[in-house]
Amino acid sequence: MATVDEPTRRDIEAFVYREARLADESRYDEWEALVTDDMHYWVPFGPGDYEPGTRVSYINDNRARLGTRIRQLATGVHHAQDPPSSMRRVVSNIEILSADGDDDGDADEFEVGSNFVLYEHAVQATGHLRLWAGRATHRLRRTPDGLRMAAKKVELVNSTSPLPNLPFII
Repeated sequence: MATVDEPTRRDIEAFVYREARLADESRYDEWEALVTDDMHYWVPFGPGDYEPGTRVSYINDNRARLGTRIRQLATGVHHAQDPPSSMRRVVSNIEILSADGDDDGDADEFEVGSNFVLYEHAVQATGHLRLWAGRATHRLRRTPDGLRMAAKKVELVNSTSPLPNLPFII
């Protein structure tokens, strides 16, 4: 666990909560504005204890592929999300795992872990309420525009079981 000052901790926690809310509300343009140009978005198959390119993953998107995914969601071309699922997630246990700084000792990049439970009402498919639970690890970077997300890894509790489609941002 990294030690950061209280204002930095509050900024990091606020970022994680905002990122989750924007994804829940399908506000993908605003969500995308939170990411860096070198963003990596990964949902591994099983525990994420391997390099993303070495095994099968549910999602393994670089910045360009993530942008394509978001444009598809915004246009309605993604029939699996037409109409968009109603979603709400509960985020908890936010921990700052590491803080990397520059030469003056100020941290400019943070690894942040949190647990989540996501409720998805799959109105376009079965109408069932789906439950997604897991651990998210964000790599956040301080920029002139505030914190931005350089990476997000989502390790689902049931990631070794057959899963329904994941067309939304989890």
